[in-house]
Amino acid sequence: MENGRTNQKELTQDWLEIGGRRFRSRFILGSGKFSLDLTRAALENGGVEIVTLAVRRANMGGEENVLDYLPPGVTPLPNTSGARNAEEALRVARLAREIGCGDFIKIEVIRDSKYLLPDNYETLRATELLAREGFIPLPYMYPDLNAARDMAQAGAAAIMPLGAPIGSNKGLLTKEFIRILVEEINLPIIVDAGIGRPSQACEAMELGAAAVMANTAIATAAKVAVMARAFKLAVEAGRLGWLAGPGRVLESRAEASSPLTGFLREDETD
Repeated sequence: MENGRTNQKELTQDWLEIGGRRFRSRFILGSGKFSLDLTRAALENGGVEIVTLAVRRANMGGEENVLDYLPPGVTPLPNTSGARNAEEALRVARLAREIGCGDFIKIEVIRDSKYLLPDNYETLRATELLAREGFIPLPYMYPDLNAARDMAQAGAAAIMPLGAPIGSNKGLLTKEFIRILVEEINLPIIVDAGIGRPSQACEAMELGAAAVMANTAIATAAKVAVMARAFKLAVEAGRLGWLAGPGRVLESRAEASSPLTGFLREDETD
């Protein structure tokens, strides 16, 4: 910092670091609800460097393989969607590695078919199993400090708390819990699920989140490419806001932008 300002060198070196890899973009795209053509449009307009994908959409030899639609330089982040316990998540991760998706893996373990909330206990077990086999696990979890600490201890490379129920577009319903994770967990906190507007992505970044992932908000927009661009800019703005150090909030009074002391005093107007 120079004179209280972030200099240009610091901005150009503001990398997102996960599992020994560096990324410039802090906007992660979920591809589950996109057609493959729209996936490419969203990637290109969102400046995305990481995209999640369900392993079942990356079946080698299929007529439409999502891996073929990833531009050069984009890292696939396969997820264990459909897994109901740690063992099933491990099998999906092994398959993802086998078909060429690498070692990054987003752990999704969901037994609840109504609310689709992640099972933190099984997610923790999956994190342990996957880390032991050399994967770089990013567990998707309900934002609970104790569970996040255990996942970090088990070998998680980042923590991905939900902002709201998956696919809901309701925004940061778990805001205060995410704030706690940002303050207490020494890993990237990537807000995943529920973000419905660019403004909500910006707010998540202003809280100190390392990155934001969005899927439904973009896939259900009237103009997918434009919304992807809006999320890109919102994430960048929120990150800059966090780096700048937000100003204080006055709860019970106002304060003039310009000081009034000595201004137009009676003895100076005679």
